[in-house]
Amino acid sequence: MLSAFTARPIIELRQRDKSKIESILAYGDRLLVGLNTGSLRVYRVNDLNDEAGFPVKKAGQNDRPSSQPKAKLVELLREQEKFSKYKIEQLAIIKEANTLVSLSNSYVSVHDLQTYELQETLTKTKGASAFAVTSNIIKDASSGIPSIVSRLAVAVKRHLFLWSWHDSELSSETSELTLVTGIKTLIWASGTSLIAGLSSSYVLVQVETLNVTDIIGPGSIGGAPGQDGGRFGGVGVASMSYMGMGGMVPRPLATRLSEGELLLAKDINTLFIDINGTSLGRRQIPWSVAPEAIGYSYPFLLALQATKGTLEVRNPESLSLLQTIHLTGASHLHVPQPNVSLAHAGKGFLVSSDRCVWRMAALGYDVQIDELVENARLDEALSLLGMLEDALLKDKNGRLREIKMLKAQNLFDQHKYRASLSLFTEVFAPPERVIRLYPRIIAGDLSASFPEHDARDTNQDFIRNEVWKESFSGNENISSTKDPPPNVNEDAATQPTISAETAIKKAATGRDDIGSTKRQLSEENIASNQLEGKDLITATIELQGYLVDARTRLQRYLNPDGTVKESLSNTDSHTTGDKQAFETLLIPSDGNREDDREHRLRETARLVDTTLFRAFMFANPALAGPLFRRPNFCDASVVNAKLLETGRFNDLVDFFFGKGLHREALDLLKKFGQAEEENELAPQLHGPHRTVAYLQNLPAEMIDLILEFAEWPVRNDPNLGMEIFLADSENAETLPRLAVLDFLKTIDEKLELEYLDHVINELNDDSPDFHSRFIMVCLKGLKFKDAEGYDHSAWKNKLVEFLKSSRHYESWKILRELSRDDPDLYEARAIVLGNMQEHRQALDIYVFKLKDPGKAEEYCNQIYLAKSPSTATPVQLRRSPTSDTEDTAPSIYHQLLSLYLSPPPPYKPQWAPALNILAKHGSRLPASSTLDLIPEILPIKDLESYFSARIRSANTKVYEGRLVAGLRKTVDVESEAKLRLGDDRPGENGGRNRRVVITDERVCGVCHKRFGGSAIKVLPK
Repeated sequence: MLSAFTARPIIELRQRDKSKIESILAYGDRLLVGLNTGSLRVYRVNDLNDEAGFPVKKAGQNDRPSSQPKAKLVELLREQEKFSKYKIEQLAIIKEANTLVSLSNSYVSVHDLQTYELQETLTKTKGASAFAVTSNIIKDASSGIPSIVSRLAVAVKRHLFLWSWHDSELSSETSELTLVTGIKTLIWASGTSLIAGLSSSYVLVQVETLNVTDIIGPGSIGGAPGQDGGRFGGVGVASMSYMGMGGMVPRPLATRLSEGELLLAKDINTLFIDINGTSLGRRQIPWSVAPEAIGYSYPFLLALQATKGTLEVRNPESLSLLQTIHLTGASHLHVPQPNVSLAHAGKGFLVSSDRCVWRMAALGYDVQIDELVENARLDEALSLLGMLEDALLKDKNGRLREIKMLKAQNLFDQHKYRASLSLFTEVFAPPERVIRLYPRIIAGDLSASFPEHDARDTNQDFIRNEVWKESFSGNENISSTKDPPPNVNEDAATQPTISAETAIKKAATGRDDIGSTKRQLSEENIASNQLEGKDLITATIELQGYLVDARTRLQRYLNPDGTVKESLSNTDSHTTGDKQAFETLLIPSDGNREDDREHRLRETARLVDTTLFRAFMFANPALAGPLFRRPNFCDASVVNAKLLETGRFNDLVDFFFGKGLHREALDLLKKFGQAEEENELAPQLHGPHRTVAYLQNLPAEMIDLILEFAEWPVRNDPNLGMEIFLADSENAETLPRLAVLDFLKTIDEKLELEYLDHVINELNDDSPDFHSRFIMVCLKGLKFKDAEGYDHSAWKNKLVEFLKSSRHYESWKILRELSRDDPDLYEARAIVLGNMQEHRQALDIYVFKLKDPGKAEEYCNQIYLAKSPSTATPVQLRRSPTSDTEDTAPSIYHQLLSLYLSPPPPYKPQWAPALNILAKHGSRLPASSTLDLIPEILPIKDLESYFSARIRSANTKVYEGRLVAGLRKTVDVESEAKLRLGDDRPGENGGRNRRVVITDERVCGVCHKRFGGSAIKVLPK
């Protein structure tokens, strides 16, 4: 049980004093006691360090009595013997009006608060049974000015009288209201509403409008017709006693709780309402006997059981009984009003009997929380923490989180794994603390007291499948459905588990109160709570969700490469909540340095990912692959050992890639890829395909490693292996090309040529080195004429086509490699000479060595088209058709014609090709020099086609010039017509006939000056 309050008697009437205590009132340091004789005793309450006036004995102090007088807790200041002629039944004060209100002899009287002298007896209150006072700050509806308004409500049988004070001035107006039955209890719900407990029900009275609202409640509270909501059919224990044995009907009770809530009680029935009288829908308090009085001392609900002589302290939210205090003969309960004293806020309240007054001293809230935790009443501790203000506790959020983790550990011990892990996730529990709860197969070295389970046990797959089936069928309590299957490890039953308290101590937060909690489980329970078999798989599945949430939170502070994000380094920009959330992730450490915190963060990430890997491998191995295919912080040694043990080599390759252990991955791929027979455990690793795919994903910076392990795939399957360098990816395109070429040269020149062709044509690399290297490789390929599978024409055509298409190789260097006497290189040499502008030497090769007039003519066409302008200018069109400007610059055709007609010795003239050139390209040849080349022995008839072409070309120029002149004249006429006459369209240009009106307000559109008498020039639109 909780020891929230301690009862200390502060007033005890002497035996010879025949008076009886009828009422008490506390305000400030004053305590007023009303006696049955009508006397009023005024006490002063002293706040002493030692409670109840008992001195504290210090160490080393002897047992002899001290000479110092004992301090008194209360002192009698005065006794007002003639305060009233009859017993004082009730007392209250209106502090703002300096007024003391009393109920005696069924009258309500008003006294001076300082002198206690009677000021007035309210005659209207004859027959009064109860009254209630309240003071509030209320704004005036018309002016909006706030003022202190105090109200007094008096119950006189069925009548309710209301008085009010405005800023300590008693108002002359008195309100009166008549209810259906006699009024037994009054309590203010707010500054303007009042709860009245009647003989058979409760009503809510609005004092400003005098509206009355019935409160519907269960049983004797007062329900609607036909409603039976009480626990005993609307008839309480005392009511049955009254009907059957002549007992008294219990008085209706009411008290204010926390802000905006009230509790109504009659007999053993209770009802929680708000200030509007609406039920809050909460269950009833489990009272076995009707209380004599109820009250609320923040944050506890109080009930005085006069018949038992006990005071019950309950949690107003859970309604659980927290403490029972035995007070013999106690009959009155007094809790100071909030507007009078703060004594109710955990500082204590008063209980009195006929002869004694007890002061209830409250323990510190932190001590109360510790006591609840020590007694394993964690739900009550959480509820109490939720009700208390932050200022009343030391680190409320931290304690709330710690207790929730305690509760989660208790749920874990009870095999409620889903609820436990959900609560751990809710409070952001440190990963280390949660992982400690699991055996070594999941937690590794962090769980040193657990045995190592054999994950290869033949029963494990069966157990895992059964757990998954039950999980998907919606059964959450898997461990309680059937007897567990055989243990994963027979030795596991002989090892104890770690209790919740042990785990807390290992992950202690520095609090002695939590660290000193007692163990809740006996050795037998510990053995029975051991995780194994079905329970272990179920708990592991639930752990996965927690670890995934922890990974998500860690990603807020860590980059995938393990570096700390910039936002973490800038600690000034973090709020307190962010810092606390960050600290909850870290593994406990004594250091507070920034570098230490970053190291702890990485260690936490490593612990979370490694544990998540173990959990996946144990409960559902199919999920392990996606984990390390993403950036992770798994311990490489743990993953390597586990995957090798289980034969998951493909997943191991993916893990090595994610961790950057590329050499280890490639060694493993080479081992399986070059094996003669396919491995049953890793069939997808056989052959070069997996190695090629792996190398394609490596960056260009790792070129040495790529070339080292690319050799065997390229030699094994050249087409597939070349995809490493030819793939359409950024990695392949950014590889160092010279290094790749040197590597491929050592394997096969065809592969080198293939890569060069890819670099030049696909990647559009214009580097002269690559273009020249391509030509040299082709030249070298032409020399292997006797090689098996050699295609001489293919090499030759590739060389010629490349020489024609490329202009980025170094011609002079290539020309030195082209032999003059090799017939296979004649055409190549001619192309290179043409690129060097040595056209006569190139034509000499075509005409005399290749003896191919067609290629010679094609070569001339290419050169002529490259030099001639694409379009003729107007100036050229106006020239006289008889002029021959080409005489000064002979064309390429003239050189070819000269080789045909005047060849060097020992070659003979070639009439047929020459006449063909004259016929096709005669117009492109200078007339005078061409005629000089034609020998006299050639008949004129053979030159007919030449002269026809020349005449046709000259006429074409004349006709073209006339056509252009006519078109230009048409354009000139049209422009002149527009200028003089305009377009003859509305709103368009009117030409020179356009009329413009100049007014005094008209300004120039350019300089914005008024026209006035100046000259005007109209611009066309």
